[in-house]
Amino acid sequence: MIKKSLFWLLTAFACSQAVAAETGVALKADQLRADTFSDAKVVGSVNKNDAVEILNKKGAWLQIKAAGKTGWVRLLTVKRNSAGGNNVAGVVGVATGRSGTGKVVSTTGIRGLSAEDLKTASFNEAETKKLESYTVNAEDAKQFASNGGLSSHQYPYFTGGAQ
Repeated sequence: MIKKSLFWLLTAFACSQAVAAETGVALKADQLRADTFSDAKVVGSVNKNDAVEILNKKGAWLQIKAAGKTGWVRLLTVKRNSAGGNNVAGVVGVATGRSGTGKVVSTTGIRGLSAEDLKTASFNEAETKKLESYTVNAEDAKQFASNGGLSSHQYPYFTGGAQ
């Protein structure tokens, strides 16, 4: 009985943390867009250092709410605030020797196609022919390189062994 109660208590706590809105600060002034495209309709703007609420993430875009307006901005426009729940992770990091150096590095990992994109993809013969039209033969490529001042060099095959 105690195990079951503990399970439900922990589940409720985890859900409440997931539902809690994530916040951040705008690192630069930017435009809020209606969709996740750089040419999407502008629906508002955010100023540098504005507090924002992060609502959703899609690829390299964040949907945020700032000054009563909701829209999409590029991922690197917003610096996420550290959540209060990270204190436990910090203690665990110190205990395990994985607390880090304290130096912050900003990176972005983005996948090009979502599962939805792959499911709805269809063959496009015209685009395939267009892609094939960009190919060149070896002689044309050598001539192009030569015109650009490049020259050919032969190197021995690398076997990966120490020398």
